[in-house]
Amino acid sequence: MSRVGFKPVEIPEGVEVKVNEGNIEVKGPKGELARSFNPDMNIKIEDNVLMVERPSDSKEHRALHGTTRSLISNMVEGVSKGFEKALEITGVGYRAQKQGDKVVVNAGYSHPVEIEAIEGIELDVPSNTKIVVKGIDKEKVGAVAANIRAIRTPEPYKGKGIRYEGEYVRRKEGKTAK
Repeated sequence: MSRVGFKPVEIPEGVEVKVNEGNIEVKGPKGELARSFNPDMNIKIEDNVLMVERPSDSKEHRALHGTTRSLISNMVEGVSKGFEKALEITGVGYRAQKQGDKVVVNAGYSHPVEIEAIEGIELDVPSNTKIVVKGIDKEKVGAVAANIRAIRTPEPYKGKGIRYEGEYVRRKEGKTAK
């Protein structure tokens, strides 16, 4: 049984949280986020600590309890610190470069693949084999990073492709001659 829902969410200085009947608005130094939650969940703020309480121990309410608390925690962390995911490009001739607000990736296709940043997401290319996705919404950062990785997922024989930084790719042995 998970106990995530019972953990309090600390609200750091400079972050403002407003709760209106299941709708939450979080404002911080990096930006602002808003989201609506199930109105059954009771969200209370006392002394810069946010608590989520469930009305009953039904299966649905237990599931919503931890999910609601995690989503609110991610919103607070996003507007105060932000989120980032780094991707590595491995392979001969595979590279990325930034052109304006787009990132152009050459990943072994006959054409370069262009990636446009969606609203609230910043794409950075510190080197031609690394792409960094930054933003305040954890969900969007993860989705954009997954879409970039899907351009050329790492293959198990030579390890070529786009992978998350630190991701382990299990290698396979190739064919052997008799």
